[in-house]
Amino acid sequence: MNEKKYEKLIMTDLNTERDEIGTRLFSLDEKKVSNIPFFTESAWVWPKSKEIVMEGKSHSHEFDEVVTLFGTNPEDPGDLCGEVEFWLDDEKYTITKSCIIYVPKGMKHCPLIFKKVGRPIFHYIVGCGGKYST
Repeated sequence: MNEKKYEKLIMTDLNTERDEIGTRLFSLDEKKVSNIPFFTESAWVWPKSKEIVMEGKSHSHEFDEVVTLFGTNPEDPGDLCGEVEFWLDDEKYTITKSCIIYVPKGMKHCPLIFKKVGRPIFHYIVGCGGKYST
C-alpha cells in the first residue's frame, strides 16, 4: 500500500503505560515533527491516596503556555473531581473546577500539585515553542 502524503501527521503512538503520576498519553514536539512551532502533551492523572507533584519548581518560559485540567464526572463536567494547587507568579490558586489556564511568556508559574484526585483528571499543556524548556 502506498503511503499517503500526510499520513505521518496522524500519530497513533498512544502510550498506555502508567507511571507514578498517571498515564502520559501523547506528546508532540519538534522531535516528532521538525520545525513545529509548538509542543503539546496530554495525560491522565489517576486517583491516589496521596498528593501528586507534577511540577514542583516555579519556573518561566520564553513562550506562552496553556495548562488545562478536566474532571471526568459526566453528570457535572465542571467538577474537577479533585483539588489542584497551581501557582501563578507568587499567588497560590486552589482549583476544584475544570479549567484552562493561560500562562504568558516570562511569567513564573508552578508548582502544580494534585492535592486530591477522586476520579481521573485529564491534563494537557500546549506551549508556543518547539519543545518544553524552562
